[in-house]
Amino acid sequence: MQRVMVVCVGKLKERFYIDAAAEYVKRLSRYCKLELIELPEQRLPESPSPAEIARALSREAEAVRAKLPPGAALAALCIEGKLHSSEELAGLLDTWGSRGEKCLAFVIGGSFGLDEGLKREARVRLSMSPMTFPHHLARVMLLEQLYRGFQINEGGKYHK
Repeated sequence: MQRVMVVCVGKLKERFYIDAAAEYVKRLSRYCKLELIELPEQRLPESPSPAEIARALSREAEAVRAKLPPGAALAALCIEGKLHSSEELAGLLDTWGSRGEKCLAFVIGGSFGLDEGLKREARVRLSMSPMTFPHHLARVMLLEQLYRGFQINEGGKYHK
């Protein structure tokens, strides 16, 4: 069974996000060994400077790297990433699985995004939309799309 990690900077606090994420985690257990990891977001002043943001993102990236197993196929979620349809994401999951990738790791940054170095290390940069969403909602959206992708690959009825 494919190992999938979703590494998130920031902790879910709102019950509706927690419940939605838990539902997709439960559904995904049929298709993969899912590991959901929450890392703390670095604290910043009210109006941080670009240098303070860069240092915080660098620290968050180091925390992410510490959780990734060697050789993980890394996908960074970022606004400048490539837009994929659900079918295209399913194709990526299928391709990575058929290549024998031991672990697929999807990384969602905090409210200031992801460190540039971490994005460069990713095999793929994914964008959910050119619109801006809260990073907590991005987690739910990613989990739903992973579930949809596995359903597509199985020929299930969820995806219409």
